[in-house]
Amino acid sequence: MSSPDEIIDIDIAIIGGGSAGMALATKIDGVSTKIFEPKTVAERDCSWALWAHPSQLNELRPAIRGSWDQWRLIDYDSEVFHHSHAYRYTSLSAAKYLQHCETMLKKPDMMVRASVENIFFEGGGARFSANGQNYCAQTIYDSRPPVSKSDSLRQHFMGWEVMLKEPIDDASVVTLMDFRVDQSRGLHFIYVLPYSDRHLLIESTMISAQLEDKDWYRDAIKKWLTDRKLEVESQLSEEYGVIPMDTVEPQNSKVNNIGAAGGAVRLSSGYAFSTIQAQMSLLAASITQGDREVERPFSKGLMFLDKVFNRALSAQVDQGVSLFMATAKALNADQFSQFMLGKAGLVAWARVILAMPKWAFIKSALRQLFSHD
Repeated sequence: MSSPDEIIDIDIAIIGGGSAGMALATKIDGVSTKIFEPKTVAERDCSWALWAHPSQLNELRPAIRGSWDQWRLIDYDSEVFHHSHAYRYTSLSAAKYLQHCETMLKKPDMMVRASVENIFFEGGGARFSANGQNYCAQTIYDSRPPVSKSDSLRQHFMGWEVMLKEPIDDASVVTLMDFRVDQSRGLHFIYVLPYSDRHLLIESTMISAQLEDKDWYRDAIKKWLTDRKLEVESQLSEEYGVIPMDTVEPQNSKVNNIGAAGGAVRLSSGYAFSTIQAQMSLLAASITQGDREVERPFSKGLMFLDKVFNRALSAQVDQGVSLFMATAKALNADQFSQFMLGKAGLVAWARVILAMPKWAFIKSALRQLFSHD
């Protein structure tokens, strides 16, 4: 048992035990590591989603809540339906995933249930305290949520997990975006995951700079249910989230940032889980070889195209629905999955660009070329 005055020396300190921090911790081998996270897995529970390959499904099986090979986007005029043989849209329980990661840690004492405080940098490392204990680490990786500007583009949502009184007809299809809702305050859609024909996750999601009062999202969910004559037998849970879709600032720029703070969120879609997994696998392999630098997960070219896409979306708010519908129509199921994951090739991007309003894209591209971000 260490005394508070004693300094515990470690090779690597991981601040934050979320998706990035825990993924890295499970993959590191051969160096002394500790993860600092004050919250329990139950306190961090929410829904995560990704397009998964069959091999990923096996790896993530302990955390999977649902998996589908069909999804759709729908507005008042049309519906885009995708059926993939290569990808499955997969919903994970964050708590079950994090708990699974904890069971995979090389040593039980790697997890410290405390916040990191008073970081002082010296030489190539840093000293800090956690729960009254002093530590000295050669390298720090920080996975805490980044800071975004109040006027930046964000994806923000409120989700309800419910049991319906009566079953729905199409429980085998995920509704990624149902745009048949109020569009007066920004790009707005309902997202629906059918865990069974009566058990649904329903989210009211906005893409805008302005966050809404939480009752606004709740009212949107209620109206969507009412319009479809769906009655709720019981509400099981509620979750709220905000995902940056613009450049972010880490909480501490002097350390190595990973996860969302390390640029792992796909700016044009908000998806991050698969990117984080890939980023942590590469980092763990680099650490084994003596290199502790964090590689950026997306190329400069992709970042540029994403920012152009988002600029066009912000500048053409009234065309946001048609922009996403046109993107979905231009791609097949596998291309759409790859596009959302940040793995689309030139052919898919060319189809997306050709589907966009040309003048809006050109103006956005020119503005992004001459911007400073």
